[in-house]
Amino acid sequence: MAMPGISGIELLEKVKGNQTESEVILLTGQGTVESAVLAMKLGAYDYLTKPFPLAELEILIQKAYERHALRKENRQLKAVLKQQQQHHKKFIGHSDAIQRVRELIVKAAPSDSSILIHGETGTGKELVADALYRNSPRADKPLVTVNCAALSESLLESELFGHEKGSFTGATAAKPGLLEVADGGVLFIDEIGEMRIGMQVKLLRVMEDGTFRRVGSIKERRVDLRLISATNQDLEKAVEAGTFREDLFYRINVMSIELPPLRQRTGDIPILIDHFLGEEWSILPEALEAMERFYWPGNIRQLINIIERAKILADDRTIRLGDLPTEIICPAEQFADDELANIERIKVEDVLSREHGNKTRAAETLGISRRSLYRLIEKYGLNLSKQE
Repeated sequence: MAMPGISGIELLEKVKGNQTESEVILLTGQGTVESAVLAMKLGAYDYLTKPFPLAELEILIQKAYERHALRKENRQLKAVLKQQQQHHKKFIGHSDAIQRVRELIVKAAPSDSSILIHGETGTGKELVADALYRNSPRADKPLVTVNCAALSESLLESELFGHEKGSFTGATAAKPGLLEVADGGVLFIDEIGEMRIGMQVKLLRVMEDGTFRRVGSIKERRVDLRLISATNQDLEKAVEAGTFREDLFYRINVMSIELPPLRQRTGDIPILIDHFLGEEWSILPEALEAMERFYWPGNIRQLINIIERAKILADDRTIRLGDLPTEIICPAEQFADDELANIERIKVEDVLSREHGNKTRAAETLGISRRSLYRLIEKYGLNLSKQE
């Protein structure tokens, strides 16, 4: 309680003010009822007056540690429940390509090795990660997801590693990162190919020895987690181009799972349509045939969006050919490459117009990522001045 320069009460306030999970036990030879009450109100775990038996202090420290561990476990359980609510979709399909993926999941899930999932945008890479997690020994701990394509480098660093109070403008309090939330569980990094070199170096260190530092901190922290990554890029080419570190590539790619595009799973399309339509809906044979013929560049995500669009247009809970977009009704093979490109350009312009220039909603409607949408805008030289 009485120390040079700062009192025990002042130190307690600073510790708790930084939102740490540390437990504080105050020891004093000058104890009063008032100071004890104040200490407990400020969040002290306990308050001992000198002299005291060491055995009593040891018991208190053990109990304080147990409370700390219980709080951490509760936080992790909440994260698990949140993830379970978010990952309610089923891994659907009976094609040979999907059966091979299932077999790999069964083999890879029980291990603690890093897994890299390859697949085009919209193929369901997050569902493979979820299946790996749910069938692993870490399934009772959190599955924490971060998407590199959705965050700037500085935001990604803060999200992953956390930050200390005052480490940057707006950091009004200390915040643990997703690495800490995932401790004991699984961290899923989606679109890891979009991660910049500087962040790759920091992630490599976590992969090598489990240590990291929060932004603005010099304190080393340690985590135990399994890493699952996903990308729609060819990371081997990225390594050759110098945009992805070779040492990190080998760390995250202990085993890889290739997720097939929907065009290679044509036998699964009726099953998927039936699932996403629901029990009270039906689809006429000619509409189903048109959807089976389609190339599906946006894969399952695009399929879901088109079904939702058709439901809005349909009468009597029945999907007809006329409820489908033009590119579905007209088979792609009927057109030359330049005609296909023209259809694609018109479609992108049409969706952007209907969404009033909002690129986030337009990308969702098209069943592609924002980054892919920006590439199409650049490819066709679309001059858009409307709001995001």
